[in-house]
Amino acid sequence: MWSGLGMATSSVALSNSLASVACSSTGHAPPPGISSSVNLPTSQLFGVKLHAPSITSSSRLATQHFLQQTVCKVSKGDVAPPFTLKDQDGKSVSLSKFKGKPVVLYFYPADETPGCTKQACAFRDSYEKFKKAGAVVIGVSGDSSESHKNFAKKYRLPFTLLSDEGNKLRKEWGIPGDFFGSLPGRQTYVIDKKGVVQLIFNNQFQPEKHIDETLKILQSI
Repeated sequence: MWSGLGMATSSVALSNSLASVACSSTGHAPPPGISSSVNLPTSQLFGVKLHAPSITSSSRLATQHFLQQTVCKVSKGDVAPPFTLKDQDGKSVSLSKFKGKPVVLYFYPADETPGCTKQACAFRDSYEKFKKAGAVVIGVSGDSSESHKNFAKKYRLPFTLLSDEGNKLRKEWGIPGDFFGSLPGRQTYVIDKKGVVQLIFNNQFQPEKHIDETLKILQSI
């Protein structure tokens, strides 16, 4: 049995290494061939479902499922993966459009909620400071472009809001949720001129602090 577990662990390590290389170079989730749901009456080892005593096709599928859930997370020092989303005007916006400029990319739970409104208005009130630093501010949530348009108009937001319907990008970047995943996380990234992530700041309950932390790091890059 233990030899089987050892083989499975080695298989996970090798697959994890290969998947990490693929994800870091493309910025996308593992290919469609990877199973997204596997139901096995097996034990668990560090979240990997294994079928002892030997490696079977089912356990390999379980390993692939594990990798799909754990790789391709964006970390400090990574090159930010490329993406394209619709803005509040329904126009496609790609991260590559801002190459050569620092980017403040902040993910927030939803338009019109108290904390998110407070955060958006704080970015608005400090917008000139961000412009002075040469930075672009971009907000991202799962709301529609129409919702973003109304939100931006109501609060006179001078920056871009992107629609991540289905929270696909949020999932690809590995942003943790709050309250056991029931509430989308509030996470901000500062990406430098070369496209490298220099700061990841997560704080659900102090939305204005995201502005302070991002301005601080912008002064040093």
